[in-house]
Amino acid sequence: MLVIVEENHTYDQMREGMPYLASLSERYGYATSWSAITHPSEPNYLAMFGGSTFGILDDQAPEANVGDVGEALSVFDQALAHGKTARTYAESMPQSCHVYDDPDKAVGVPKYAVRHNPWVYFTSGREDCLQHDVSTETFAVDASADDLPNVGLLVPNLDNDAHDGSLATADAWLEATLQPVLSSDDFLSGRLVVVVTADEDDRSGDNTVLTSVLTPALDGVVVDTPLTHYSLTRFIADVLGVEPLGEGSDAPDMAAAFGL
Repeated sequence: MLVIVEENHTYDQMREGMPYLASLSERYGYATSWSAITHPSEPNYLAMFGGSTFGILDDQAPEANVGDVGEALSVFDQALAHGKTARTYAESMPQSCHVYDDPDKAVGVPKYAVRHNPWVYFTSGREDCLQHDVSTETFAVDASADDLPNVGLLVPNLDNDAHDGSLATADAWLEATLQPVLSSDDFLSGRLVVVVTADEDDRSGDNTVLTSVLTPALDGVVVDTPLTHYSLTRFIADVLGVEPLGEGSDAPDMAAAFGL
């Protein structure tokens, strides 16, 4: 499966401001009552891909927060430990598993935000992160070749995830980037499920975000069942055939809600 996370917009804002994503949502499926866990960004990413916020309430770089994460596993580490594949593609990241924003704020405006790249916070998987947490340089080729991993995360940079750029820019980036994915044999055969969500809203609402589930197995499915980012943790475990991490164990069942 492939997960893409947009930034800091409500359900309504994304539905209205991202017409391409909205059209995919209508064609395949989406959730109307999907809640992020908290604010700000970082703990939501840790929740999705680690099953916990680990008590983190800020957006600091790994050097400040890896002690809270400790020796916990991410879903990427879990996949590799069970003989599956895992990869993060982070746009504008200067080197694999990079643990700081880039460029540094002292010299420029960051494009790569480390807080949006959760694998780097899990020190127990650092060696694998260095190998499999990469830039987006090969993403289109991998997608076209049906070589996306069992668990994949695609991280747009701050211009393209609607954090610093507009929703229109994020939508255009998504349309261009998803072309090789949605035309791949893996997707068309149903082997690859694409999930597009947002880390959190802009604090103007109740933290409900648009979450779209793209797969030919769905045809205009609208899910009103309350779901959360921990539901994604649980769904990733379902894909891998393993026990969900942390809070994913008791999360509302995304697979059942969508009939997957």
